Amino acid sequence: METTLRGVGVSHGVAIGEVRHMGTAVLEPPAKRIPAEEAEREQGRARQAVDAVAADLNARGHLAGGEAQAVLEAQAMMAQDPELMADVDRRIAVGSSAERAVYDAFAAYRALLAGAGEYLAGRVADLDDVRNRIVARLLGVPMPGVPDSDEPYVLIARDLAPADTALLDPALVLGFVTEEGGPTSHSAILARALGVPAVVALPGAGELAEGTVIAVDGSTGEIFVEPSEAKRAEMESAAAARKAALSASTGPGATSDGHKVPLLANVGGPGDVPAAVEAGAEGVGLFRTEFLFLDDSKQAPSEEKQVAAYRAVLEAFPEGRVVVRVLDAGADKPLDFLTPADEPNPALGVRGLRTLLDHPDVLRTQLTALAKAAEGLPVYLEVMAPMVADRTDAKAFADACRAAGLQAKFGAMVEIPSAALRARSILQEVEFLSLGTNDLAQYTFAADRQVGAVSRLQDPWQPALLDLVALSADAAKAEGKSCGVCGEAAADPLLACVLTGLGVTSLSMGAASLPYVRATLAKYTLAQCERAAAAARAADSADEARLAAQAVLSGE
Repeated sequence: METTLRGVGVSHGVAIGEVRHMGTAVLEPPAKRIPAEEAEREQGRARQAVDAVAADLNARGHLAGGEAQAVLEAQAMMAQDPELMADVDRRIAVGSSAERAVYDAFAAYRALLAGAGEYLAGRVADLDDVRNRIVARLLGVPMPGVPDSDEPYVLIARDLAPADTALLDPALVLGFVTEEGGPTSHSAILARALGVPAVVALPGAGELAEGTVIAVDGSTGEIFVEPSEAKRAEMESAAAARKAALSASTGPGATSDGHKVPLLANVGGPGDVPAAVEAGAEGVGLFRTEFLFLDDSKQAPSEEKQVAAYRAVLEAFPEGRVVVRVLDAGADKPLDFLTPADEPNPALGVRGLRTLLDHPDVLRTQLTALAKAAEGLPVYLEVMAPMVADRTDAKAFADACRAAGLQAKFGAMVEIPSAALRARSILQEVEFLSLGTNDLAQYTFAADRQVGAVSRLQDPWQPALLDLVALSADAAKAEGKSCGVCGEAAADPLLACVLTGLGVTSLSMGAASLPYVRATLAKYTLAQCERAAAAARAADSADEARLAAQAVLSGE
């Protein structure tokens, strides 16, 4: 009998297939004691296992590229954390085996993170994955992971570690469903990059029996268990129609009455450029430069290395717009040479622009490298600062850009509610705004983007978040300047129409989402988008806002 479940759709498309569960196992080693004379050997075993796991994570990152590379390289740094390794050595010295010492050291660190508050739940999940990989290697057993199968399937998991998500084979994994996670979790972001339909935050997903046939709608978040032939045909027909519409939609982004909305790509480096160009991106709306810095957490990349990486991206968009975000370090992207190790709450501490202003040499080198990379190119370079809180921040960044001789537009990211509330003041110092809806939602609702339990508050359809977008867009319009969105909200085709109606002047997203947004935007006039935006803001919840916008755009 067909039943319907609902989670949070995070990656477009339809997948119909049999359920296969992520392999799980309790990797808790026995608490046996070792003689003192074996301590040095055990410490060596532990270090070898840690180094091997870190190397594996880095290798997976290089294979996957893009978003996944930064996530996996951050996990590799976590594996080799000096404090953790010192604790492992200490535990071995008093009689623990290598595997038990690793298990207990990670458990202690995990407890510290969990005790610091829910905001670090996403990092705790990554920490568990690193621990399991090290312990599995020490025990000589396979790491639980993606199931072996010769036939395509729908993957079910409590959550997916970045190392597993990054290398999923779309030819075998038709789609995936997780109990945890949210619309901006690592799993969701990587699913969109892979083009795999995905639903997260589905309570009870683990109870779906192995081999059960389900149909996954990655747009609506609906899961149909044992779908009828009629339901299968309906979903497959809708998917085919959507694919045909995508193929027919080409050219610059615009509404049906010709209102231009440039559609740009989010990239992490040169490796993401081919997919963006192929998808018809009109430029880059967010170049995440921290990927370059994560290659080596001990020191900043040289000016020469930065110039080469920036120029490779700039050259791909001749006469296009490329918006570069300077280094956003801190919180879930710690760097040993920049990030304080003892912050009680890194997400609310010294991160983003605050970090760079504390290390002006790092900012100056990056801005100088960007200036050199753009020399002689016809590209329209724009450079923006992350985590701008007020006009003082904006002025400090603009002054640094001018001091570095940067011939570009200077902008500010709106990720903190204060920046949206005082956007017009900030625009006295910079020339454009770019809304990072992921962090803006996180700080508006005090809801960590990695925690499934608060995923409803991370929904970009939340009316309060739309109010902040409208405030920013209105301020930019009043000042005759631009205001784009580069957060994951821009990847939702229906929400893209609402954002356009709110006055947003450009949309930037992962390359895989560009065709969907282009095709949907082209179906409606600007006036329809404005009415949908007004209806969404008048709602009291994210679900009501989505339904209200749908009703307006469908003519109901």
